[in-house]
Amino acid sequence: MTDAVLAVRPLYRGWLSLQMLRLRLGDVECNRAVVEHVSGATVLAYDPVRRVAMTVRQTRDAVLYLGGLPFAEAIAGVTEDEAPADTAVREAYEETGLRLRHVEPVAHVWMTPSSTTERVHLFLAEYAAADRVGAGGGAADEIETIDAREEPLDALWAEAVSGRVGDAKFFMLLQALRLRRPELFAANC
Repeated sequence: MTDAVLAVRPLYRGWLSLQMLRLRLGDVECNRAVVEHVSGATVLAYDPVRRVAMTVRQTRDAVLYLGGLPFAEAIAGVTEDEAPADTAVREAYEETGLRLRHVEPVAHVWMTPSSTTERVHLFLAEYAAADRVGAGGGAADEIETIDAREEPLDALWAEAVSGRVGDAKFFMLLQALRLRRPELFAANC
């Protein structure tokens, strides 16, 4: 392959960065913008006894900008000088008050490989009612107001099947859980 990055010109630096790339793609040279975004981790925490999963809702800037409302998401956050599994455990406690002891890896995916460097580690984790030991709600210094909810797995799957799930991470994790633990879902789902 003759594809190559020929030059990089910074356009913006901040919480995320915007770079203009000069590329050679085959025999053609072109410019393409790329967003440098930190990678993260996300976890779908579920209680197999009660057949519920913990979801979070919060105002998202881009969704608000486009006129949308908060929707169910998986617990997630950026990796901060720690292993992705540790990020998932930390975020679960910060956002929902859940104490997770073990997370099960699902995948490591590019969220939008055409234009951003963001990659996300996906995890599943079992919990029990007694594992909700903290207040949750998010980190105060991050201006998070998180609404954490336990929702029936059957209802969440019905949302996925109907096309009403807005969070891609949540959608992938719900499918992974259904493939790995089909007994947690009603036979008619």
